[in-house]
Amino acid sequence: GVLYQVHRRGDRMRLFANGVQHSEFHPKRLLTGSVWDLLWLPALFRPVRSPRRILLLGTGAGTVIRQLKRLFDPIEIVGVDNNPIHLRVAREHFGVTPEMAQLLLADAGDYVARYRGPGFDLVIDDLFGGGNGVPERSVRFDSAWLRKLQRCLTDDGVLSINFADRAELVLSGFSRALNRGDRFLSMFEFTAPAIENVIVGLLPFTAQSADLRAYLQATPELANLLERGRLRYRVKTMKLKPS
Repeated sequence: GVLYQVHRRGDRMRLFANGVQHSEFHPKRLLTGSVWDLLWLPALFRPVRSPRRILLLGTGAGTVIRQLKRLFDPIEIVGVDNNPIHLRVAREHFGVTPEMAQLLLADAGDYVARYRGPGFDLVIDDLFGGGNGVPERSVRFDSAWLRKLQRCLTDDGVLSINFADRAELVLSGFSRALNRGDRFLSMFEFTAPAIENVIVGLLPFTAQSADLRAYLQATPELANLLERGRLRYRVKTMKLKPS
């Protein structure tokens, strides 16, 4: 009962499910101009240690995998999705090879709850569904979910969480979920023009928004995109309540 469509215009590929866009990719461009460009920004606050092992919950057709591979060339990317169509499109249309990532057909909630392997340096929670063309999180964010995500991280791992819009972030009770003595010392909110998504980055170390800007300006490819207005984002420090 779901209508899947892969649209191609030149080299640009897009995946839709019931009118909700799940992925977009152009092989000659790092950036998409949309939400996928924000999901990996939290990992750039500490450039001296790029993430080597990355867990992506909700692969779509693999846009973020292609970006992560080009940005960090990590040793391992594990992508988890419960939709075989998404994974098939990732392999057959978006060019995600076994050398780039291990794609797992599994429920992300079950995978996270049962995972007991080595920690990941970066965990990206991009779990979305939606009907009638309106995207929404497919896993409710609360303190229990946060604890499960934390168990998948290394001690100094970074967490990136996608919310459909500010209303969804507020209704999630995000600050209450964090008010439990968690390891995170810094929290940032990422938004961009023309999209409603809000990405929250949780870091286990003290950081400033200027740290991110400094890294972007010191990296030639990203500095060029920033100067040309291709990498467009807003970052805001969010206050963590004492436990």
